[in-house]
Amino acid sequence: METSVPSGLRIGALSKRAGVSEHVLRAWETRYGLLTPTRSPGGYRLYSESDVRRVQRMRAFLAQGLSAAEAARAVLAERSTVAADPVSVRKVEAGGAANLRSALDELDERAAHHVLDELFGTLTIEAVIRDVLIPYLHDLGDRWGRGEVSVGQEHFASNLIRSRLAGLAPGWGGGQGPRALLACPPGELHDIALLSFGLVLRRSGWRVIYLGTDSPMADVEHAAGVLQPDVVMLSASDPERFERVQSDLTRLSRDWPVALAGPGASSELAGAVGAQYVDSDPVTAAEQWADR
Repeated sequence: METSVPSGLRIGALSKRAGVSEHVLRAWETRYGLLTPTRSPGGYRLYSESDVRRVQRMRAFLAQGLSAAEAARAVLAERSTVAADPVSVRKVEAGGAANLRSALDELDERAAHHVLDELFGTLTIEAVIRDVLIPYLHDLGDRWGRGEVSVGQEHFASNLIRSRLAGLAPGWGGGQGPRALLACPPGELHDIALLSFGLVLRRSGWRVIYLGTDSPMADVEHAAGVLQPDVVMLSASDPERFERVQSDLTRLSRDWPVALAGPGASSELAGAVGAQYVDSDPVTAAEQWADR
C-alpha cells in the first residue's frame, strides 16, 4: 500500500529525493500541474510520496526524448491507486469517508484536513473525488434536506472541500494540450462538481481556464473568442439557470463546442441549444472527454 510522509516534504527535501532542482520543480508544478502539494499550518507547501513518484516518472519520460509538456501529460494521464487489491482500496475509501463526515459534522477543520491529507496521499485524486467526496456531498445535501444538519454545517463542509480542491489547481492553464473553458451560468453558486471535472481533465493533459460561479454569459463568450477552447463546459444545479440564458447558449454553440452538465442540464435543453448533454459524474465525464 502506498503511503505518504505524515508531515509531508518541503520542496528542498523533494528536490533532493527526486534529483531535480527546486526551480524546475516549481516550473513543472506551475506550468503543468504535475505536483499537488498541501499546506502546512504555517503555510508551507508540503509534498507527498505521490509527488516524488510523479517527478521520477517525469524524468523517465524526458529521458525517452519527450518534451516537458509531453512528459507531463503522460505522467498525469497515468492512473494509479493505493494497491491492485480493490478490497484494500474500498477499506481506505470507507474509513476516510466515515472520518471525513465525522470531522465536518463537528466543524473540526484540522481533523477534516488531516483526513483529506491521508486520502489524497493514499488514493488518486480521481478516486478521492468520485468515491469519497461526491458521495459525501450528495449525502450532505440529503441530510440538510431532512433537517439533520444545519445551514452552517453544510456551508462549512462545502467551503472546506471546495477550498481544498481549488488548492490542487495552480497553473492548470499551462501546457500544450487541448483547452477547456469552464463556467457556471449567472446565478449559479455551486461549482464543486465543475471544479472536480477540471481537475481530472487537467490530469489528462488538458489546459483548463476556470471562470467559476455566477459567470455572465457575455464574459463566457468573450473568453471563448479570445481563448478558442476545444470545449466550453457549463454546469448548473437548477434548470432555471440555463433556461434564463437559453438564447446565449444557442449563440455560443454556433461557434464553439458546448457541453451542459449538472442537475440543471437535460438532454432536451442541450438538444435545443445545440450543445452536448453530460449526464455522468464529473470524474467519469472528464475521463471520457480526455479519451476522445
